[in-house]
Amino acid sequence: MPQDDPLVATFTPPLVAILLRAEQSYGSPLNREQVLAIRDACTCVMLPKSVAAATAQQRGYEDIDPELAWEQWQEARKELNPPKGEG
Repeated sequence: MPQDDPLVATFTPPLVAILLRAEQSYGSPLNREQVLAIRDACTCVMLPKSVAAATAQQRGYEDIDPELAWEQWQEARKELNPPKGEG
């Protein structure tokens, strides 16, 4: 593996999809502790950054950065769970 292609954590399935499903199952917004607990319990693999980028491109969307899971989930959920009557 080239040194200029570092390994990055890649969730399988994507963390954003797992969080969306969890929030829909709970029927209410996830709190910070729930998001972090879900993140910590999920399966991930380490992939070269170029492979992870190609995977995201093929999938059609970027996943949440595990280091910024709470912050990025707050933004993603606005698009994925619009209030009733919208979207």
